[in-house]
Amino acid sequence: MLTLLHLLSSVALLVWGTHIVRTGIMRVFGSDLRRILGKSINKKSNAFLAGVGVTALVQSSNATALLVISFVTQGLISITPALVIMLGADVGTALMARVLTFDLSWLSPLLILVGVITFLSRKKERVGQLGRVGIGLGLIILALQLIVTSAEPITHASAVQAIFTSLSGDTVLALLVGALFAMVSYSSLAAVLLTATLSATGLMPLYISLCIVIGSNIGSGLLALMSSRGQSVVSRQVVLGSLFFKLIGALLVLPWITIIANKIQQYGFSPAEVVIYFHVIYNLARCILMIPFVGIMAKLCQRLIPELPTTDSEMAPRYLDQSAIDTPSLAIANAVRESLRLGDVIEQMLQRFTALMEGDRQQKREISQLEEEVELLHSSIKLYMAQIQQHDLGTEDSRRWAEIIDTAMNLQQSSAIIARMSAEVVSKGLNHHLFLSEEGRRELQTLLERLQSNLNLAMSVFVSGNMEHARKLRRAKHRFRLLNQRYSFAHVERLHLHNMQSIETSSLHTSLLGDMKRLNSLFCAVAYHALEKSESSSEQVNL
Repeated sequence: MLTLLHLLSSVALLVWGTHIVRTGIMRVFGSDLRRILGKSINKKSNAFLAGVGVTALVQSSNATALLVISFVTQGLISITPALVIMLGADVGTALMARVLTFDLSWLSPLLILVGVITFLSRKKERVGQLGRVGIGLGLIILALQLIVTSAEPITHASAVQAIFTSLSGDTVLALLVGALFAMVSYSSLAAVLLTATLSATGLMPLYISLCIVIGSNIGSGLLALMSSRGQSVVSRQVVLGSLFFKLIGALLVLPWITIIANKIQQYGFSPAEVVIYFHVIYNLARCILMIPFVGIMAKLCQRLIPELPTTDSEMAPRYLDQSAIDTPSLAIANAVRESLRLGDVIEQMLQRFTALMEGDRQQKREISQLEEEVELLHSSIKLYMAQIQQHDLGTEDSRRWAEIIDTAMNLQQSSAIIARMSAEVVSKGLNHHLFLSEEGRRELQTLLERLQSNLNLAMSVFVSGNMEHARKLRRAKHRFRLLNQRYSFAHVERLHLHNMQSIETSSLHTSLLGDMKRLNSLFCAVAYHALEKSESSSEQVNL
């Protein structure tokens, strides 16, 4: 019983080490990996290689799947290149299984020691997160050694020998055992390693060991499918397609597995080495063979899991993927996209208000509906950001987190101001058949155009952080303030000249001027986040 406990704890350590590597890499290079995957979709070969490379780096095909699912959910890539990347991820996992099963016992204590020192001393910096990655890699190597050590005594137990002896001749049962191994250990790598250890003892024929390896691949696919419950339709389509490819691969190779095993045994290779290399070659051959059929698979998965009909008026957030919460850089990128959508809704409100100023009363109802959408999106962004563990964020991500919160709040306040402006136009003007003077209406129209321009520039700065655009936005804010002041003086001059339209709508006119000034300040606040970041970076360089 104690031996079994040691084995399970070793598997748990392997899973934890993989988690540490994945989170560390994603926090340091998350945005870069997103860019790599985003640029790889034009060619199947590039998408495949990107899947291999990213998975080898993050030590987890599930982490790659998380990135891919996020892209598909947000509509950045279609399901077809996503399936190609997932095929590459399977190969990347198999290659790393081969690398990590080399004799690296000398490397484990070194990685853990250096990693702990680096992480504890510089936790909030990129170097500290790389130290975290080193700790994870050290734990993975240590866990693999412990698995081998723990599994060896189990193989001598009479019950275990009876179980694996009964597998002889039953390839389907061996396939199910492999799937169960992967699901229980939460890692196809651990399942393959266990199989290699058991195969070396001679408890079962080589072809049964190879069947268990194939089953472990299916088990990882089933595990991903179970984890996708409750996620978006497209994410489940991608995971289902990946599982189908694994099942097809198994069906193609199982009839020949005995012949393959007999051919290999003629050369006298070590059974453990055969299992490891078969895992690599099988996945490489299967995935390359499946690439031409990703389009057909995509259509099949879309038919089996159809997209729910949506309408343009649907107000629910689109990009706040809950599965990305554990990967802060990815979650922050999702929140940025949702904040951009919030900016788009504010722009629609400004356009509706411009039409309302022309006398279209219907726009008042449209503005009220858009305000409700802003409230929902702002609340969703705020709650989403609150789920991100701030103590896990580096300096850059912490700054970005605060910027998203502040920008979303400014946009929400802007929507309330626009809604109030529209209500005043109706109550103080249209309901009493009072209209602004021609000059006053033209001036306000000019200010509205400037507001839309500044909003678009602000959202551009929010996404890119471009310093030149930030300075341009700051200058635009000051020019707007001066123009607003000049129009205020022009209104007073019209009152002095006893312009009756200006006198009748004076309260409305001055109120709108003040509200537009506040809107401009809220829009242009983004510039100061970017400029403060630049100044902070300059100070660090000087130090």
